[in-house]
Amino acid sequence: MKFRWVLSALTLCMALFGVSALAQDVPDGAGEEPSTEAPASAGTADAASVDAADQQKVLNRELRTVEEDVNNLKERVFRSKATLQLLKELVVEGSNGGSRVTIRHFNEMSSNYTIESIQYFLDGKNVFTRVDPGGELSAVKEMKIHEQGLPAGTHSLQVKMVLRGNGQGVFSYLRTYQFNVQSSYNFNVEDGQASQLKVIANSRGGMRNFVDRPAIRYEERSDTIREE
Repeated sequence: MKFRWVLSALTLCMALFGVSALAQDVPDGAGEEPSTEAPASAGTADAASVDAADQQKVLNRELRTVEEDVNNLKERVFRSKATLQLLKELVVEGSNGGSRVTIRHFNEMSSNYTIESIQYFLDGKNVFTRVDPGGELSAVKEMKIHEQGLPAGTHSLQVKMVLRGNGQGVFSYLRTYQFNVQSSYNFNVEDGQASQLKVIANSRGGMRNFVDRPAIRYEERSDTIREE
């Protein structure tokens, strides 16, 4: 009787121990269906980043297009202004009754001077500029400066020259001297007349100082314009 009770108790303990071991071998979450859905927050953030990058690209393209349109418009305005100015000059010249002026430059400077630059202004407008520190301008003895139609009346011509001393031997110190020669001349233009202006750059002699010798003189002649 006692032996049966011990055997029953031992059987019961073994049964309880088996159930406990089985429960420990089962992993957490066993029996539940696995989830296949990814976290929603990560996918939303990636999509937002892609959209922002695309919008920035579109905005950059639009800005470049606007900038190109503005530059093209500026170029068209510049060309239009240049065309209007040319038409204005043509109209003015065409209404001058055939009066014209021709300006010629003559170089009679002595070898003691080197011409480095020349500028001519007709009625305040620059019509000729040439700069040559090398001295090639001194080798040019005559050249046509400008020709155009002018309205009848009085006009002004301004001449500016930059000279450099060109002394030799004991006078080599003159190479350090630079002279700014400026001169102006008023002349009259009549209807149907062609005026010829000779501008002569020379160096006056005598007892004058080397600095005071450079000068400019003018010769004027007018002829009637003959229509062919």
